[in-house]
Amino acid sequence: MAMLDGIRIIDMTTVIFGPYATQMLADLGADVIKVEAPEGDVSRLLGMARTTPDMGSTHMTVNRGKRSIVLDLKKAEDAEVMRRLLASADVFIHNVRAEAINRLGFGYDAAKALKPDIIYVHGTGFGQNGPYKDLQAYDDVIQAATGTASILPRVDGNPQLRYFPSLIADKVAGTYGAQAMLAALVHKLRTGEGQHVEVPMFEAFANFMLTEHLRDATFEPPIGPIGYPRQLDPERQPFPTKDGYISIVPYTDPKIRQLFDLMDARAFLEQDAFNTQLKRFLGMTQIYAEIARLTPQKTTAEWMEIFAREGMPAIPAKDLSEVIDDPHFKATNFFRMRDHPDAGLFREMAPPVRYSADPDRTLGFAPKLGEHGEEIRRELGLDPAG
Repeated sequence: MAMLDGIRIIDMTTVIFGPYATQMLADLGADVIKVEAPEGDVSRLLGMARTTPDMGSTHMTVNRGKRSIVLDLKKAEDAEVMRRLLASADVFIHNVRAEAINRLGFGYDAAKALKPDIIYVHGTGFGQNGPYKDLQAYDDVIQAATGTASILPRVDGNPQLRYFPSLIADKVAGTYGAQAMLAALVHKLRTGEGQHVEVPMFEAFANFMLTEHLRDATFEPPIGPIGYPRQLDPERQPFPTKDGYISIVPYTDPKIRQLFDLMDARAFLEQDAFNTQLKRFLGMTQIYAEIARLTPQKTTAEWMEIFAREGMPAIPAKDLSEVIDDPHFKATNFFRMRDHPDAGLFREMAPPVRYSADPDRTLGFAPKLGEHGEEIRRELGLDPAG
C-alpha cells in the first residue's frame, strides 16, 4: 500500500509553487485531484511539448500522478461539483487571492462548513498579516524582495542585481507547502481537527536563504556583516584541472593542510600569512586562489583518484547536459524512461527519498486537461457528462 493511500487532496494551485508541493504527495500515493480552469494550468505550457501544447515538459514532472478535472467555478453546476469535492477531501490547497476565493464561495469558513475537519492550505505570495499581503508574487519577485538578487553581485563584484537561474523560490515554498500538508495531516490523525494553514512564499524563502546569510546580523546590535563569507568568496568556485573542473571542499583546517600535502604545496601554508589556524581561516580567499593555481597540473580523473584514496571531499564539476548520463544516477535508476500514452517516451526523475515500506512504487502519469472529469463525477454521484 502506498504511504498516503486514501488521502484525498483537492489541488487548485497553478504554476510551480503549489503543483510542486502536491506532486510530492502524489508521489507518496495521495489521490491528488487537480482542479483546472477551462484554459488549464499555465504549468502545462512550461517547456516544449511533443504532442498537444498543454502537455509540456515541466507539466510532465510537477503534475505527475494527479487526476485532472476542468471546472468553471462561476457556473453553478461546476461550483456544485467543487462543493462535492471539498466534502470528500482531506486537504484543499489553492493559491487564489483571499478576496477572490471568498467571492467564489470557497473561503475557509465555506470549506469548513462542507467538511468540518478539512485541512485548508492557502499558498500566498506574502503573509496575510503584513503590508505586502495584496501584492502578486512570482519567483523573480520573491528573489528580489528577499535580497537574493544581491548575492551574485556580492560574489563577483558586478553591481547589477541578478536572479539565480532557477525557480528556486517557487520550489522552496512548494517544499514548505508539502511539509505543511503533512504536518496538518498528522495533527488531524491525532486530534481529529482540521485547520487553516497559510504558506507564504516571501517568508518561506526568506527563512531558507537567511538560515546562513543572516550570519552575524543574527545578534542585535549586529556583530558583523550580513552574508555568509565562505559562500560569498569569489574564489570559492569549481577549480580548473588539465581537462575540466573539479569541486574540492577542504572544509576543516585539517583538510586544508591535508589538501596542500596532497598537492605537494605544504610550503604555501608555512608562510607567515598562513601558519596558524586563525590565519588560514581569515585567508581562505588567498588559499582558494592558490588551489586554483595548482589544480591544472593534473586531469580531473587523476585528482579524483588521489582524493578518493585519501578521503578528500571532491567530485568532478559537470555541465548541466552531462547530468543525465551520470553513472551514479544510472546505477540508482534516477532517470527512468517511461512511455506516456499521449506524450510518448519521456524521462522521469525518481522521487529522491526511498522508503522501505514503499520501495518501488510506479508513479502515475501527468494528466491531459480534464482527463478524469467523468470518472471523478461518477465517484461523487453526479452525471459524468456534467
